[in-house]
Amino acid sequence: MTTDVHVAAAKLQKAIEEHLGVDGGGLVFDFSHEANQVKLNLITVNPRHNQSFLFHTEVGTDRLDALTKMLDYLKKYRDKENTYTIQWRSGKAGELHTSYFRARHIYEALDKLYFGRDLATITVYNVAMNPQA
Repeated sequence: MTTDVHVAAAKLQKAIEEHLGVDGGGLVFDFSHEANQVKLNLITVNPRHNQSFLFHTEVGTDRLDALTKMLDYLKKYRDKENTYTIQWRSGKAGELHTSYFRARHIYEALDKLYFGRDLATITVYNVAMNPQA
């Protein structure tokens, strides 16, 4: 008996949503193909300021492998990454926003903020590494 790949992918995506406590369009599973591999960018959507940010990227042999690796990452990332607070503004007259990122270092946190956008569209005012709890 073979498992339907789409059903298995849907179950993994649901498990990821539940693990993060996000549903109703708060996550985007962005798949692309690179050199016989599948790249998965997990993107969060913030409904308050209507912006999206990169949460994490995984590469797998296929969609299911990438989703499985993403779920495995989610189970361990809090112990391995620092938290950063970034204050930023979109455009010149926009409201000042505060967003939180987990990353290995400050540059990775900024990469997650700027993911998929032109660097000139966001002005960063403050970046701080948060104390570990």
